[in-house]
Amino acid sequence: MQETHFRHTLPIQLRFNDVDKFGHVNNTVYFSYYDLGKTEYFASVCPHVNWEEVGIVVVHIEADFAAQIHGGDHIAVQTAITGIGTKSFRLLQRVIDTHTGEVKCTCTSVMVTYDLVKHESIPLTDEWVEAICAYEGRDLRRK
Repeated sequence: MQETHFRHTLPIQLRFNDVDKFGHVNNTVYFSYYDLGKTEYFASVCPHVNWEEVGIVVVHIEADFAAQIHGGDHIAVQTAITGIGTKSFRLLQRVIDTHTGEVKCTCTSVMVTYDLVKHESIPLTDEWVEAICAYEGRDLRRK
């Protein structure tokens, strides 16, 4: 497997409510960070999408927690697409400490493009595929 180079990094501001009674960020909060990363990734890479008609939905997600995030930490979420199918794509994300580079958590997910009007999955458009491959710097289509 090729090592992933993360071209998209989004600094995250920790909120008071993110930290639990143990003094670290609760594991459920990480998924909101990953959602922010996905949102900003697509706003950057595919800016002309009509999000009222087309969406992307999570069909599989898993996370590996490597280290705690504490309230005073400085973090960012990094996002990359690692593979593209006909109607789906694989997303790799991680939360890192921006001062040390330490990986706090890694998340993989499978996303499906979805017609919000007809309520069914749809193929990724050529425009999306080309924009993602250009941004990531390589052809990600499954062969």
